[in-house]
Amino acid sequence: MKSWAEVAIPPLDSSFFFPPLSLWDTARGGSFPLVDKDLYRLYVCGITPYDATHLGHAATYLTFDLVNRYLRARGSQVRFVQNITDIDDPLLERADRDGVDWRVLAQSQIDLFRGDMVNLHILPPDHYIGVVEAMQLVTDSIATLNERGTAYSVDNDLYFQVHSDGAFGSRSHYSQGKMLEIFSERGGDPNRIGKRDPLDALLWLGHKDGEPSWPSSFGEGRPGWHIECCAIALHYLAPESDASTSIDIQGGGSDLIFPHHEMSAAQAKILQGREFASHYVHAGMIGLDGVKMSKSLGNLVFVSKLVASGVDPMAIRWALMESHYSVDRSWSDSLLSDSIAWIERFRRALSMMEVAPTSSVVEEVIEAQADNLDTARALNALKKWIVVCESGATGGQAGELSRAMDAILGLAL
Repeated sequence: MKSWAEVAIPPLDSSFFFPPLSLWDTARGGSFPLVDKDLYRLYVCGITPYDATHLGHAATYLTFDLVNRYLRARGSQVRFVQNITDIDDPLLERADRDGVDWRVLAQSQIDLFRGDMVNLHILPPDHYIGVVEAMQLVTDSIATLNERGTAYSVDNDLYFQVHSDGAFGSRSHYSQGKMLEIFSERGGDPNRIGKRDPLDALLWLGHKDGEPSWPSSFGEGRPGWHIECCAIALHYLAPESDASTSIDIQGGGSDLIFPHHEMSAAQAKILQGREFASHYVHAGMIGLDGVKMSKSLGNLVFVSKLVASGVDPMAIRWALMESHYSVDRSWSDSLLSDSIAWIERFRRALSMMEVAPTSSVVEEVIEAQADNLDTARALNALKKWIVVCESGATGGQAGELSRAMDAILGLAL
C-alpha cells in the first residue's frame, strides 16, 4: 500500500555527539540502551481504519517517529514497517452500521490518516502494508504454525496454542487472572467451548455468511489479529539469520501489551526459533480533561479536525511532547493553548537578527532524547533558550537550532 510523502531531515553538524538511545523495555521492566548497529528494524502496529486519527494514535506514532529520528541522527539506517488492520470486526461493524462498503470505509480513513501523518511531520514507513494485500504471507505463516503442531481446530476456526512458547506471558508480566480479564475486554474468547486453553489465540476465522473471506489450505475465512502483524513484520523487516532476536523494536500503545504484542511475539518465536524483539516499547494513553479518551465515551479529539479548525500541527506535536511518552496523560484546551503560544514564541525567536547561544541547547536536547525520549526535558531546554533569547542574549545561530529541532524533535518551523 502507498505510504505518505517522504519527509526531509535537515543535516546536523557532525560535532554533535549522540549517545546510544536508551528505551524502556516492557519485557525486561527497565530502560536499556539499544546495541550499536548500522541498521535497526522497527515495527509499529498501525490503525484499524474505521475512524480518523485521534490524539491517542498521534501520540503513539509521534513516539516512534522520535525513535526513528534519533537513530538516524546517530548515523544509522532504520528499516521501518507499519501495518494497517484493514480487515477486522470493528471495521465490518462500522461499515454495516453506516451502510457503506467496508473497503470504501477503510480507504477513506487510511487517506485521512496519511494526511494527519504529513501534517504532524511523521517520517513515513519504508513499507506500509495492509493485511488484505499481505494475505498470502499471513496464510503461509499460519500453515507453518500448523505444521509445527502449535495450531488446532475448533469447528471451522483455527487456534494457536499460546503456551507452545515457553516464554508466554514474560513480555507483559500479567497474572493469569489479569490476562483473562484483558483478553475478554480486547476481542478474545476465553470461554469458547473446544479451546484447549482459554488464552489460545485465533489464527483463522472460518467463513461466515455476509463477511469477506479468502482461500487457504485450512478453508475459506480471514485471519486473526495477532498473526497479521507477526507475518508482516517478519517478512518486510527481513531479520538477519544469525541475530539473537528477529527485530530491534516492537512498538505501539500500552493497550497492545496484552494480548496483541504478547501473542504476536509468541507466534513469531515459534516461526523463527528466537525472541521476536530486543525491545518492546509502549506509549501511554491520552485522556481528555482527566477522563480516558475512547470511542465508547465519544470524547475523542481528532487531529484532522484540530488542523481544519486552524490549529498549527506543530503545536499539536509540541503539546504531545510536554509529557513523557510512556505515561498516561491528559489533553486539554489549556495544554493546547500553551503549546500554541510556545510555538509562536519559538518562531519569533528564530527570526531574530541575533539569538542566544544555540549549541548548548542542541546538546541538552540530544541528552534528553537519549535518555528514554525525555521530551519534557528537551522542551524545557528550548523554553529556557526562548526566554533568554527574548531578553536580548546573543552568540547563537538560529539556523543551527532550527535544523536540529526539526531533525531530532520533528518541529518544522
